[in-house]
Amino acid sequence: MKKAILATKVGMTQIFNEDGVLVPVTVLQAGPCVVTQVKTVENDGYSAVQVGFVDKKEKIVNKDANGKKEIIHRHGVNKAEAGHFKKAGVSAKRYIREFKLENAEEYTMGAEIKADIFAAGDKIDASAITKGKGFQGAIKRLGQHRGPMKHGSKFHRHQGSNGACSSPSRVFKGKGMPGHMGCVKVTVQNLEVVRVDAEKNLLLVKGAVPGPKKALVTIKETTKVEA
Repeated sequence: MKKAILATKVGMTQIFNEDGVLVPVTVLQAGPCVVTQVKTVENDGYSAVQVGFVDKKEKIVNKDANGKKEIIHRHGVNKAEAGHFKKAGVSAKRYIREFKLENAEEYTMGAEIKADIFAAGDKIDASAITKGKGFQGAIKRLGQHRGPMKHGSKFHRHQGSNGACSSPSRVFKGKGMPGHMGCVKVTVQNLEVVRVDAEKNLLLVKGAVPGPKKALVTIKETTKVEA
């Protein structure tokens, strides 16, 4: 993997390609991200780049003798984190992620990573937390079949039999049952970048990307190798 960036999901729309074909796309606000740390094999045992994304809001805690407002720290940033960002020469960031890149030594602390590292036609993997669906039944959650819907059935959307009575006298582990649905990390592989807006740091990706609007999306160069 040589390229990666953090993004937020803007939403979905559709565009026409050069051949006049309508293409559904997901719009991603990709970057700008800043490099907060470069990890090397000599110091850390592996090669990676730590990046930050989205500034945190400033918090004013006091004023100086002249009445001028002084910014001491930002929301949710302790002294250790503040020192970490100060060493990199960047403002405090809301999201911090680490990418194991083959070319990590080419990056420097404080450098910006923008959407233009990708180009139209690139293949990417997109990871995000899916939409939460709350508590759902076995039919919606697992796609199980319902019972007959005619009168007198008394079995419509119930789960059905869970286990035998005398042997083994228990329910096997892994049995599909009603429960919490969604809100899990999902990666969609081999998506195609249709268009890149370098000025606005936007990526238009063909198809759907997991997560709701404003969700944090991790974009990486695809790991799939075309045959």
